[in-house]
Order: sequence, then structure tokens, then C-alpha cells
Amino acid sequence: MAVGLALGAVAVVALFLIDALAPALFPDSLPTRAQDGLTLALSVLIESLPFVVLGVLLSIAVQVWVPARVIERVLPQRGWARRAVLSLLGMLIPVCECGNVPFARGLLMRGLTPADALTFLVAAPIVNPIVILTTHQAFGWDGGILVARLLGGYLVANLIGWLYSRHPDPERILTDRFRETCEVVAGEQGDRARRSLAQFVVELRAVMPALVIGSALAGAVQVLIPRSVLVAVGSNPVLSIVAMMLLAMTVAICSNVDSFFALSFASTFSSGSLVAFLLVGPLVDVKMLALMRTTFTGRVLAGIVAVVLLSAFVIGVGVNLLA
Repeated sequence: MAVGLALGAVAVVALFLIDALAPALFPDSLPTRAQDGLTLALSVLIESLPFVVLGVLLSIAVQVWVPARVIERVLPQRGWARRAVLSLLGMLIPVCECGNVPFARGLLMRGLTPADALTFLVAAPIVNPIVILTTHQAFGWDGGILVARLLGGYLVANLIGWLYSRHPDPERILTDRFRETCEVVAGEQGDRARRSLAQFVVELRAVMPALVIGSALAGAVQVLIPRSVLVAVGSNPVLSIVAMMLLAMTVAICSNVDSFFALSFASTFSSGSLVAFLLVGPLVDVKMLALMRTTFTGRVLAGIVAVVLLSAFVIGVGVNLLA
């Protein structure tokens, strides 16, 4: 929590410094942009909150109401096959990336490995029925954007799962606080209704501060990046991919509707850069990273960001070459 507050303070100071040192970058005054940042932050928070609550409820259903060992019996025993199935689990859970974090925490508490949970967590925001429908509605089959997004998300998720399945000490992937939470949940007594209520409180206390901090950072960062700079690089096949990946990390738009935001750049940016945006945003935007930090260590998140960015860049270049 202290780290989040420090980051928020840095963002505010940066806003003042940029306003003082480079006023020509922004046509609007600081109060106008500050209000825009607050509006954007609240929009991200309000848009994400219902999915977070739904994810918490699904997490409780897995932990408290699903009979013991049902998940273990359904999933394949081999690691690669189990992760391949978990990558498709998002097809049955129509929530955005925010709701997937508490659900993944529930899977971890039920005994799945960190690599399994990461595979689900990365794939689910893309291999999702609502995301598939909205992406098709926005782009149809043009430029192979829909197919590249789905296959790319599936492959990146399994690559990350495979990499972390080889970790010599899987428990070190998780934060100390999450491991303590697992012990508290395991020690809960009483009937299912009492345990469900207790788990609901535990999960909300864990993810809500991260969601608020992530939303605030998303709003602050958006008012620090002049859109004119992004449009200027849109015609370059390489720089356009990099620009859209950076934009995806900062705007923090829900994966259920980000296709329509990307569509507004279709006349300026290449198909590969749009695919990169649609891959990076649901997986490693500032809001998602803040939520994932409740469970996974900072070193793990840095590794995930590196894999996602490199993979999205390669996929984006490939789409541009084939388009």
C-alpha cells in the first residue's frame, strides 16, 4: 500500500513538472488535465469493479462450494496438457482481466501450481467469449486481427506457464502476504455460508487497494502522454507497434471493450500494431499489474512483462509482414 501511495505521489509531481517545463506539449491547463485524469481514473475503477466482485464470487465458489478434488479429477495430470486446458477455461468465465485475478487466487488456494494459475490468468482475458465477440464486431476478419489475438494470447499464456513451471522453488513466485492469506483461509471454521462471507472480506481487502491504486495510475499516466506523439509514429511499421504497446499499458481499458478503442486507430496504425495493443493491454496494463502484485512477486511480474512485450512485438511484426 505504501508503494502504491508513493507511485501516486510521483505521478502527481511528474504532472506538475511536465506542466512547468514543457507547457507546449499540452493545449489544456493543469486543472483541466487534472480533472481529466480524475475522470479517467474513476471510469477505470467503475468499469472494473463489477468484474472484480464477480471474480471474487467465482473464487469463493471454487474454494468453498466445489467438492474436494473435483478440479484435480477433471484436469489432465501432465503439466503441459493441464495448462493447455486451463488456457481455455476463460471460455467459461466471461469476465475481464480484473475478475480473473481473484479467481486465479482461488485456484491457487485449491492447490493448483503457480504456473497453472499464471497460464489461466494470462489466457483468460483474451480467450473469453465476450472478448471474442467484441473483437469480431470491431474488426471482423480483416487483417487477421481476431485470429492473431486469440492464437497469440493462447501461445503467450502457455509460454509463460511453461517458463514458470520450470522454476526451482514455485512457492517463491508468490508473495509472503498471499501465502499468509492461504493459511488464514485454510484455518477458517464454520459452515459454508460463514466461510464464504469470511473469504469475500479477505479477497476484497486484498484486491480493492490494488484496484484503486492501479486505476489512479492509469488516469494519471494518460494525461501525461500527448496523443499527437502517438499519431506521429503511427505510420512507421516498427515504431507503431512499440507506441501501441506503450499505450496499451497506460490506458488500462477493460478487455471486453478495448477492441472499439483500438478501432479508432485503425486508419493510422498498422494491423500488427493493433494486434500488439490487443495482446498487451489485457495482460500487463498498470491496473492489471497492480492487481497481480497482490499475489505474485515483483520479479515475477517483471518477467511476465518482458515475455508479453517481446511476444506481442514479434506477433505484431509477423501480422504486418503477412498483411
